Amino acid sequence: MGILKKSVSAKSIRSAITIIAEGNKFTGDMSIVGKMHIDGMFDGSISSLDDISIGKSGHVTGSIKAKQIMVSGLLEGEVVCDELHIEKGGQVRATVLSKTMAIDPAGCFLGERRQPETSIGRTLEASEYKAGVEAIDSLPDKITLPSESS
Repeated sequence: MGILKKSVSAKSIRSAITIIAEGNKFTGDMSIVGKMHIDGMFDGSISSLDDISIGKSGHVTGSIKAKQIMVSGLLEGEVVCDELHIEKGGQVRATVLSKTMAIDPAGCFLGERRQPETSIGRTLEASEYKAGVEAIDSLPDKITLPSESS
């Protein structure tokens, strides 16, 4: 008699959540697909396709790139995200590149914040983006760079 069913998929239906618990320390570079929550210490770079939250006891030093970042602890370094939320008690000491940023009155931000720029001065609609083979097909066949004349 088996414990596992033959029809059970190896893929999880829910997205993965990576947790660095209080008292733990991680040093290095991390690239994740799902959400991440940090209550311990992290020193390095994190790249996520989803959201990252830093708990009250969390301390992150380095660079973070994610869709949405929520900070209740301490974040120092460089941040690239769509949305940054500094919650009550949260501290961000960083260079930030974000579309939006919200700071609770009991939160702290020390650093520089810039908004992403588009080359033509406007935000492109989702329907204007080309992806996959369509993006490759839209590239020119030949690119000629102008020569420098002395």
